[in-house]
Amino acid sequence: MNFFSEIEKIIPRERIIVGESMDKYTTFKIGGRAEVIVEPANSGEICALVELFNSLGTSYLVLGNGSNILASDSGIDIPVIRIGKNMSGISLFDSTVTAQAGAALSAVANFAMENSLTGLEFAAGIPGTLGGGVIMNAGAYGGELKNVVEAVSFVGPDGKEYVASGDEMEFGYRTSALQDGGCIVTAVSLALRPGKKADIAEKMKELNRRRREKQPLEYPSAGSTFKRPAGHYAGTLIQEAGLKGYAVGGAAVSEKHTGFIINKGGATGADVLAVMDHVIKTVYDKSGVVLEPEVKIWGESK
Repeated sequence: MNFFSEIEKIIPRERIIVGESMDKYTTFKIGGRAEVIVEPANSGEICALVELFNSLGTSYLVLGNGSNILASDSGIDIPVIRIGKNMSGISLFDSTVTAQAGAALSAVANFAMENSLTGLEFAAGIPGTLGGGVIMNAGAYGGELKNVVEAVSFVGPDGKEYVASGDEMEFGYRTSALQDGGCIVTAVSLALRPGKKADIAEKMKELNRRRREKQPLEYPSAGSTFKRPAGHYAGTLIQEAGLKGYAVGGAAVSEKHTGFIINKGGATGADVLAVMDHVIKTVYDKSGVVLEPEVKIWGESK
């Protein structure tokens, strides 16, 4: 069986990307060659892809905007299903916004603002897609997706379509019931509240101003590198351990916000992992707190 010809029975050739580097598809701007990236346009195509990969006995990875991913320098040798612009529609019914998983969180937040709906302002500056955001319960500045998610449509690892309520998603800090189950979010309904457009816009503007002031947005990164440990802040622990600016190759602990590891130019995945390992060890030695990565590591970067 010809692997690529089977994929082409499901996805048109123009939505199949062969042999491109993952640095083009992650906000870290890091990663080796991906064997194949496929870009479905609807849930039916996703179901067919999952069924195909199951029949071939191959696993797969799911990519959105690549904003929480550190991809291997040696490349990705299993298929990548990229949920992006081909699945980015947004619609409105009363105070419920329904969007496909590939819609950018910022686009969904702006859509809500334009329709005078409040509750999603915190998401305006998060650089991921709605689907990826739901998988990890993305949040910022006191807001989390769990507070507004009404229902989630997804394709299970069996290639069938399902719908879960917000309660069934079992949202926690940077986690959900779908995080480790091989599920692919296809659409999300968000229950928002009527508000004043000017007030919503002003709040979004203020949060984005705070983000620009405090975060190293001028450098490629994957956002916060580590999860917030109970009773602490990762950035504070890293700074107190004397690690501000610590670097290996092109990867460094940001001097602007020590919770971020940044790509100062030409960083490899191995550089980032070396910085992460040193940070974890040093913070533990200094404070006894074990930092857990928030960024998802795809493959081994060597």
